[in-house]
Amino acid sequence: MSEHQPSDIRVSDSEREDALGKLGEHMSAGRLDIDEYGERSAKVTTAKPRGELLDLFGDLPDPKPTFGRPVPAEPAVPQRREPSFAQKVGPVLVPIAAIAAAIGLLFLVKLPFIIFLPFIFFAISSSRWRGHDQRRRDAQRRAMRDYRDSMRDHRRQMRGYWRDERY
Repeated sequence: MSEHQPSDIRVSDSEREDALGKLGEHMSAGRLDIDEYGERSAKVTTAKPRGELLDLFGDLPDPKPTFGRPVPAEPAVPQRREPSFAQKVGPVLVPIAAIAAAIGLLFLVKLPFIIFLPFIFFAISSSRWRGHDQRRRDAQRRAMRDYRDSMRDHRRQMRGYWRDERY
């Protein structure tokens, strides 16, 4: 096999776009006027091998088109933020403060805690709300089951199409 010279290799679309960008830089620097830019950009879009592209930049200084894969930039490593004092201590202090406030309220009112037990029990075990949540959960389960079954039927149907090559 004969080895290709770099100027004989065909140009890719990304390399053409790079060359057009470099021509634009030369025009904005004043090295090319609008007519020259138009002529050279037309030649860039029709250039096939790299040599044709390089000939267009023969009388221009850098920047010139670079060929091959661009060097990938290093991925930006997100900087880790240090949590603030409130974020560190908040999850611990809030429950402790709530418990201390409840105990303080009981001593302030001077009622024994046993009086509040029926109210707490009633609030937690209200049958109306538990039934409501249970009905909602049952409806969600039924909906998920119906969706799963419809997707399973659809997959079976598609497998039949793929097997019979009717798609």
